[in-house]
Amino acid sequence: MTPSVSDILVGNFLCMAEPGPPEQQGEFMAGKVGVVALLSLLAAQEAERGAAARVTENAAIREILAEAALDYGLQGGWPADPVELTIGGLDRVNAALRLALISLHEAVEKRGDTVRHASILQLYAQMAELRRLDLPPLPGR
Repeated sequence: MTPSVSDILVGNFLCMAEPGPPEQQGEFMAGKVGVVALLSLLAAQEAERGAAARVTENAAIREILAEAALDYGLQGGWPADPVELTIGGLDRVNAALRLALISLHEAVEKRGDTVRHASILQLYAQMAELRRLDLPPLPGR
């Protein structure tokens, strides 16, 4: 399971809403606050860039599928992005598109289509870059 931004933020809230018992103070609490802070930073990045990344990724997957449709007998009819561009809505469309892309990639590998294989690998790299979250520098470095 990949937690959503909402899941992470609710978890952060629940983690910090009530103070822990005395044995959870000191270094344990400092570590807990550090983890919550890091998760909040990553969630903020996802909230800021997530919708744009998914729209771009979905369009790129549709393009690869459309280019391969005739050669691989793909039916088309891939879902459009939802009218309300929520992360959850975009993720549902993205999941369907990724399944179609995985099926295409398997067929491409089976056929030995190196040109299309290279374009799919390039898409995977683009997708990874779009979803990249940046960790803060370590203290003292």
